Amino acid sequence: MNEVIHLSDECRFVINLDDTQAVLSYELYDEQAIATSSNRRCNFNNTYVPPKLRGKGLAEQLVRHGLKWAKTEGFEIEASCWYVQKFLSNT
Repeated sequence: MNEVIHLSDECRFVINLDDTQAVLSYELYDEQAIATSSNRRCNFNNTYVPPKLRGKGLAEQLVRHGLKWAKTEGFEIEASCWYVQKFLSNT
């Protein structure tokens, strides 16, 4: 299992391997839904694994880690990334 690093200042999760990087990016939204409560949303918008690292399960590892983090933080989860959408339809 490779180490997933959360770069919160850059809104992404990364795995560094073989001098290159696999990435899961996201955006955070905090909209005022009602005067007394807020609606915190996390949109996972891009997953990228360099060609030489594909087929090793890195994208899945990033997505599972990112989704777990978002759930733990209490975010409403969205995915404009097609790959992440596959995981949301299975939950």
